[in-house]
This record gives sequence, C-alpha cells and structure tokens, in this order.
Amino acid sequence: MNVDIFGYFAAILTTAAFLPQLIKTLKTKKADDVSLTTLIMFIIGVLFWIIYGYEISSSPILIANLITFILNISILFSKIYFSKFYTKK
Repeated sequence: MNVDIFGYFAAILTTAAFLPQLIKTLKTKKADDVSLTTLIMFIIGVLFWIIYGYEISSSPILIANLITFILNISILFSKIYFSKFYTKK
C-alpha cells in the first residue's frame, strides 16, 4: 500500500479548508473576523512545512503547503487591502 495516498488526502482536505474563508473575504470585502496575529503565525508555520517537505522530498507536504501558503497570503493581502480601502468612516 502506498502511504502517500494518506498524505495527499490530508493535503486536499486541509488545503481546501481555507477556500471558504478566502471566498468569503473576497465577496464581502471584509476580513475583520480574521485574526492578523493568527494568520501571520500560521503563514510562518506553513513556510517551515514547505522547507521541511522540500528537505525530506515529500510531495504531499510540499504541494499542500505551497497551495496553503498561496491561499493564506491571499487572505492576508485581502485583509490588509480591504481594511485600508473598504472600512466605513
């Protein structure tokens, strides 16, 4: 049995978990409910997972975390952008 199948399945589920937040943020043009501190800490953690996945040559870890990084950077930029340009005055 190829154990990488578990890694790929976990990667799909955990990576896809961020899509609803990104879609909601882009639709509502608000990300006030997203903690900036948590988001930054998570992104740093994902960077370490990317390094780890690369160093051990684990495609499931590397691919999942690269996609997760892109999604979360998008959420971070959206949060910053929308807080500057779409806040009610």
